[in-house]
Amino acid sequence: MSVAALIVAAGRGVRAATESGQPKQYGRLGGEAMLTRTIRAFASHAGIDAVLVAIHPDDADLYAAASKAFAGRLLAPVMGGARRQDSVRAGLEALELHGPDVVLIHDAARPFADDALIARVIGGVGEARAPCPVCRPIRSVAAGGRVTGTVGREDLWRAQTPQGFKFDAILAAHRAAAQDPTLDFTDDTSVAEWFGLDVALVEGSEHNRKLTTAEDLAIADEMLRTEEKRAATSIRVGTGYDVHALGPGDAVILCGVSIPHTKKLVGHSDADVGLHALTDALLGTIADGDIGVHFPPSDERWRGAASDLFLKVAGDKIRARGGEIMHVDVTLLCEAPRIGPYRDAMRACMAETLGIDVGRVSIKATTNEGLGFVGRGEGIAAMATATVKLP
Repeated sequence: MSVAALIVAAGRGVRAATESGQPKQYGRLGGEAMLTRTIRAFASHAGIDAVLVAIHPDDADLYAAASKAFAGRLLAPVMGGARRQDSVRAGLEALELHGPDVVLIHDAARPFADDALIARVIGGVGEARAPCPVCRPIRSVAAGGRVTGTVGREDLWRAQTPQGFKFDAILAAHRAAAQDPTLDFTDDTSVAEWFGLDVALVEGSEHNRKLTTAEDLAIADEMLRTEEKRAATSIRVGTGYDVHALGPGDAVILCGVSIPHTKKLVGHSDADVGLHALTDALLGTIADGDIGVHFPPSDERWRGAASDLFLKVAGDKIRARGGEIMHVDVTLLCEAPRIGPYRDAMRACMAETLGIDVGRVSIKATTNEGLGFVGRGEGIAAMATATVKLP
C-alpha cells in the first residue's frame, strides 16, 4: 500500500500575519518556518511514500526556502485555489499521476503532528473508512461572548488533521463537490461524508493544535525554544569518596568548618574529607580526573592548604564549560564529633565557596555503629554526590 501526504499551505493566514507580512505558515517557530516543521513530520515518517504541498502562487520563493532541507524528497508543489477545498482538489489531481492507494490530507498550520498520530491515521484507512483524528471539546458553549450552557460531550469532538482516505474515493468526492460552487466545506471528512463515505474517528493529540492567531505562534515559538534549550542540556552526576585518619589534635575541619574535638584529621592539606569528596564529585561531572591529579600530595604548595581552595577550583572548572551546579550532597561518616550543631555553618561555607544558593547544598551525617575504622574512632570518611547541568 502506497501512502501520500498532501499538505495544504495555500492560505493567507491573515489572523496570524507575521511582522514581515508573510503568511503564517512561513512564520518562525523555534528558528525555522512553521511549514518546515510540518513537512518534516511527514517526510521523515516511515509510512509515508510521497509528500506534496499545495501553496499559494505568490509563495514560490518562501516555499523554496522552507522546503530546501527536503530537496529530492518532495513532489513538485501545486498551486492552490481560492478556497481550501480548491487547493486540496488541485493537490489530489496532481497526486493522481503517482497513483497512491491512500492519501493523508493535513493543514500546514498544524506543525506538531507526531509519528504516532500519523501511524494511527494510516492504520485507520479501510475500504470505506475515512479516519479523522479527534479530541474532546471544551465543556461549555457560548453565544455573544457569554456562556449559555453545558453540552454533553459524549457525541462531540474536535476534528484535527491529518485525515486519511482511500485516494480514489476522496478524489471522486472532491471532483463531485466542485460541480456545485455553493458547497463550502471546512475539512475533507466533511466532503467525504457529503459524498457518502464512512468517516471513522481515531485518537487525536492535544499537541497537534492548529496555530491560528499571532498569539498562537508566539506561544508555540517560546515553547519550542524552551524545549530545545532543555534538549541541548546535559545533566551530569558525579560521586566522590575520601577518608582520613585521626591523630593527636584539638579540632577537625569538616566541610570548611573547624569543630573542637579531641583529635584532628591527618593529611597533606587540612584533610577536610567532606570537601575532598565533594571536589572529586564535581570533577567527575566534567570527567576531569580527581583531586590528586590537580593537587597532588607530592606538591609542597598544597601542604596545610585549606580545602575550600580545591573546591573552588572544581566549581570554576564547571563554570568555565558553561555549566551550572544544581545540587551537592555530602554524607559524613564518623562516631564523633556531632555534626548537627555545625550543619548550617557547613552548608553556608560550601555554598559561598561554590557561588550557589545554600538551598542547593545538603549535608548529612551518620555513625558506623561502632564497626570498622570509623566505628573504632580511627578516622572519618565522607561520600559526596554532585549534580551539574552542562550545555
